[in-house]
Amino acid sequence: MEVGKLKEDLKGEKAVLVGVIEQNQSEEEATEHIEELEFLARTAGAETEKKFLQKLQMANSKTFLGAGKLEEVKDYVIKNEIDMVIFDDDLSPSQLRNIEKILEVKILDRSSLILDIFASRAQTSHARTQVELAQYQYLLPRLTRMWTHLDKQKGGIGMRGPGERQIETDRRIIKERIAFLKKKLKEIDKQKKVQRGNRGQLVRVALVGYTNVGKSTIMNALSKSEVFAENKLFATLDTTVRKVVIDNLPFLLTDTVGFIRKLPHQLVESFKSTLDEVRESDLLIHVVDVSHPNFEDHYKVVNETLAEIDKSDKPTIVVFNKIDAYQYVQQNENDLSPKTRENYTLEELKSQWMTKMSNSKCVFISAENKTNFDELKHVIYEEVKTIFQVRYPYNSFLY
Repeated sequence: MEVGKLKEDLKGEKAVLVGVIEQNQSEEEATEHIEELEFLARTAGAETEKKFLQKLQMANSKTFLGAGKLEEVKDYVIKNEIDMVIFDDDLSPSQLRNIEKILEVKILDRSSLILDIFASRAQTSHARTQVELAQYQYLLPRLTRMWTHLDKQKGGIGMRGPGERQIETDRRIIKERIAFLKKKLKEIDKQKKVQRGNRGQLVRVALVGYTNVGKSTIMNALSKSEVFAENKLFATLDTTVRKVVIDNLPFLLTDTVGFIRKLPHQLVESFKSTLDEVRESDLLIHVVDVSHPNFEDHYKVVNETLAEIDKSDKPTIVVFNKIDAYQYVQQNENDLSPKTRENYTLEELKSQWMTKMSNSKCVFISAENKTNFDELKHVIYEEVKTIFQVRYPYNSFLY
């Protein structure tokens, strides 16, 4: 297995996506989830040919889908020479084995797809180590379906006990590799902690948000730097810290990895040191893509993830980005049905959220066009100044 990357290269491959509409889920919600899976597949380099959704009380414990729907997927895969089938949820090792036997093509689940994207995005040694650890942790319980022959990395001879099967050798080698990577990450975490301690007493501000909401674009605009940014999921994996000065007030601004629903728990664990930047920040800037049809759901996912990694109640500025891409659909005057989200003008939406976010500052901007950027800078300045005044009441000359 190539270190830091999954064996499969997704580029140019044709994919079919599969999801389940469970009892407690609406069809609209399931459709939005599988569309996000399509975006993930495209980010990895695969082309989606068709999406399958099936209504079930819960996913089938053996084959995820019902027998009839799985046969329908198989017919489509054969007729259209599909390279892989990607499932929108995590599959158990037994589900993977059963589905592979029936479909006879490459099977990925949501976690393995996200891990593949992370592997292709990791640039630094730190990020590559984090991703490799997450991949091995994901791979270990699924070894029953794979012949990886990882003993070749260790020379083979002398590594195998009497009568030991290849799968047992692979499992032992992976466990050794996981232990090594965990030890390596602990050392890196210590170094990172020292680095954070050496940054002086400046106020720390962290950009957080769902993936692909424009955090890196805001980072570039505020810090006048060139952090990599593009319209793909997880464009930023490595934490970037820049010193920013607004008027005469300096602070540290951190760009963090984007969150996503159903983020593999292996990644949350292995990216602990990256998330420490969030834990140790004094102020959060929660960026939301207001042009996305389900931005409220994304906002909730990020808040739930933040609650898991950091129990403290930090001051937060909520930045609704991409107002230039917001689309308003005027409701027909004869339509008496309740307004949906797209039937609200941007001004109506602002009014709603300004009321709802009474405990947090709220700003609507376009980072791409710098719309309302002076307002954003003013809000950040006031929040940082308040934190600084509390921490250093006698240094009033700085503000």
